[in-house]
Amino acid sequence: MTHCNLPHEHNQNIQAVLAKMPDSEKFSDAAALFQQLGDGTRLKILWLLCHSRECVSNIAAAVGMSKAAVSHHLQLLKRSGLVTGERVGQEIHYSLTENREAALLHRTIDALFDLSCPTPQPLDS
Repeated sequence: MTHCNLPHEHNQNIQAVLAKMPDSEKFSDAAALFQQLGDGTRLKILWLLCHSRECVSNIAAAVGMSKAAVSHHLQLLKRSGLVTGERVGQEIHYSLTENREAALLHRTIDALFDLSCPTPQPLDS
C-alpha cells in the first residue's frame, strides 16, 4: 500500500508507514499464530515444549488432562507450525519447531512468565 486518501493527515509520516505495511494475508497468518496462545491449555503445552521434549503421556500428566485432549491440542499446534513430533519407538516425542515464529513465541512466553530459558532459540532460523 503506497498511497491512500486519508481523511486526516495528523502524522506527516503516515504515508511512509503505510508503504511498509504488510499485506492482509501476513496479518491473517500472524493472527492464526497468536490464536494458538489464546487457549490456556495450548499455552501451557507450548510453554512445556519450549523447555523440554515430551511424549503425549508425559504432557497429559504434566497439564492434568487426558491423552486424547492433549493430542487434539498438539495437532492444532502442529498445523500452526509451532510444534513438531518425532517417532521414538512406539511413542511420538513433541518439541517446539525450529523456525522463526516458534522462536519468537518461545521468547515471548519466557518474558511473560519471567523465565530465563537455558537454551533460547535463535530468531533467524
